[in-house]
Amino acid sequence: MRAPAALLDAGRREHFADAGYYAHAYRDRTEDVAFYEKLAAELGGPVLEYGTGDGRVALPILRGGQSLTGVDLSAPMLAAFREALAREAPEVRKRAKLVEGDMCEVALRRRFPLVICPFNAFLHLYDRASVEAFLGRVRAHLAPGGRFVFDASVPAPEDLARDPGRAYRVPPFRHPTAGCVVKYEEYFAYDHVSQVLHVSSVFTDRDRPKRRWHVHLAQRMYFPQELEALLHYNGFRVLAIEGDFAGGPLTGASDTMVWHLEAAAPKRKGHG
Repeated sequence: MRAPAALLDAGRREHFADAGYYAHAYRDRTEDVAFYEKLAAELGGPVLEYGTGDGRVALPILRGGQSLTGVDLSAPMLAAFREALAREAPEVRKRAKLVEGDMCEVALRRRFPLVICPFNAFLHLYDRASVEAFLGRVRAHLAPGGRFVFDASVPAPEDLARDPGRAYRVPPFRHPTAGCVVKYEEYFAYDHVSQVLHVSSVFTDRDRPKRRWHVHLAQRMYFPQELEALLHYNGFRVLAIEGDFAGGPLTGASDTMVWHLEAAAPKRKGHG
């Protein structure tokens, strides 16, 4: 059994180690892409994207004429992004800069009018220290009057209460990189103390059952009021919280929360 620290490290790496499968799994996720593309067009670049991955969100922004710097921890995902960029027009390629590293640590020594952190990348901040380090990096990279926008899943009690011993299965499918038909099942285990949801994906070759592999994903579950407090005490002012990518309100039925923020003005010290 892996130690807690090793489990969390695996939880932020393994899901992104196979860029081909990642692209296959999320090929129909387009609403967030259109949202961030429109946002970049409205606010202008250059754009800083944390968790840039394989360029799913970034490429449309680049094609739209904005420059973008993408930061990501996953070398395989960045390699897939570079391969995709190689197929783009020269003017698109020259607008992109990719940086491999931890989003809590990377220092770019420049500021951006728009900083984004799409598709639950924020949920890989597993503790307060990580949140504070990351938000400190965001503030350091945000231009005066700039906007910080990110989206994250809303914790659903029914998901957090799942039986960790129960398998959730989907019909067999052809795995895009393994090259075989696989049986797929997921197991969910929520740690109520750390507030981390652990998802174990199990792939089994249908024709060779002994060929089996596991992929781990760990996401910290942040409740809306908890997140608002963390943002407030780390120097951000909430401009809007939306419950979908169409600008709808955050309600009890929302499964996504989209945060629009700006750096708060420093508090003046009183005289006494």
